[in-house]
Amino acid sequence: MNRKQNHVRTIGKVMFLAVLFILSGAMAALGEEASKFVPGTKVNGVLVGGMTVEEAKIQIEGFYGREYHLTLKGRDGKTEVIKGSDIGYQVVITDGLKAVLEEQNQNGRVAGPAEDNSHRLKSTVTYDEQKLKDKIHGLSFVSGDNIVATVNARVSDWKQGEPFSILSEVQGNSVNEGKLEGTVKSALSQEMKELNLEESQCYDTITVTKDDERIKAQCDALNRVREMEVTYVFGSKSEVLGGEEICSWITGLADGVIQVSPEKAGAYVKMLADKYDTAGRARNFHTTSGRDLSLTSAYGWRINQAAEVPELIAVIRTGQSQTKEPKYAVGAADRNVDWGNTFVEVDMAAQHVYMYKGGTLVWDAPCVTGNVSKNYITPEGIYTLNYKQTDRILRGPKKADGTYEYESHVDYWMPFNGGIGFHDASWRAKFGGTIYQKSGSHGCINLPPKKAKDLYNLIYSGIPVICHN
Repeated sequence: MNRKQNHVRTIGKVMFLAVLFILSGAMAALGEEASKFVPGTKVNGVLVGGMTVEEAKIQIEGFYGREYHLTLKGRDGKTEVIKGSDIGYQVVITDGLKAVLEEQNQNGRVAGPAEDNSHRLKSTVTYDEQKLKDKIHGLSFVSGDNIVATVNARVSDWKQGEPFSILSEVQGNSVNEGKLEGTVKSALSQEMKELNLEESQCYDTITVTKDDERIKAQCDALNRVREMEVTYVFGSKSEVLGGEEICSWITGLADGVIQVSPEKAGAYVKMLADKYDTAGRARNFHTTSGRDLSLTSAYGWRINQAAEVPELIAVIRTGQSQTKEPKYAVGAADRNVDWGNTFVEVDMAAQHVYMYKGGTLVWDAPCVTGNVSKNYITPEGIYTLNYKQTDRILRGPKKADGTYEYESHVDYWMPFNGGIGFHDASWRAKFGGTIYQKSGSHGCINLPPKKAKDLYNLIYSGIPVICHN
């Protein structure tokens, strides 16, 4: 081989190696280019062209952490800005960057002004809730000096001596803070840059005007209450609850229904109970013998306060004057004098029993009451007859051997205090006097047989029975 041929071969090898070098460089460049987003790529509004997936993630999250802000546009050109850095705002891209890059590579990595390389990926947004709340509360839209509250037309509050009236609506520039907070949170979660308060309906709006028929009806209803009276009747006595006092109990209107303070209505009903309840309290009784005694007993009148409070509130809501009696938990024979003028009196000191009907003495008899020496004393008090029965055997406590301490047959049995009652006592020859002190009954009222029969025919279940010394 000559020298010329060797030279040609050498040049060929050099050119071949050069081509290989260029091709390998090009391949390496292409490989490096495929790992990066094409120029002009935007993800969630942030430019990431020429960056790898990792670099793009850092860029996007860093941008929102450093530079994000939400501009709030209000009326009259007023704006406020919530900076992401003020509320600890952070955005974390959870998925999708790699898929965007793979799609660009598969589609030939097309770039340029005519190509839309903007992408929206799923992200997780976090911020400090309390800092956001404080920021919103401090906005000039919410707590500025020039805020005029938007107010619906409403009925005036009660004032002593003045009728209710309709207060006109006021269209102001106040913002509903709760609605604004919710709207801002929604904008932050979407990484929005701007929020229009008017378009987002964050401003308070009028929903009731002074010409609204409902507000007129409410005002009329309240004025009817102001003019009403509720008269409570307690026999010959009464208490009048006036409209002015009732109006001081009104707390507002809900769905057109007058709201009455149950506490104030309850206090009024309690006052009635304190004044007119008689059950469990001392009452004066004028005896047949001419004495005046103070007797205390569960018998009497007691208002059912729990039932009467809602009853009174329901009456108030009608706006109509009414005369009524309260609901009672327990009652007596007469609202003026609990036992009325028909009752049985047992005078244990005199050992005598009397029955009055319509205020007239219609029956009386000597008696024997509970044995004092054996502590079988007949209890004092005011009772009512439970029932009456003929041909009855009265028995004492049962003994260990199955027998009873005593067994007595009676023709007429009229109990009024548990196992204590009136009955005939045929085994006794005498009644009255001091027999009861050492030879009295087990607590019952022993009567002569004929007198017991007559009393049996006169009395009835529920008749008051007054026992006293």
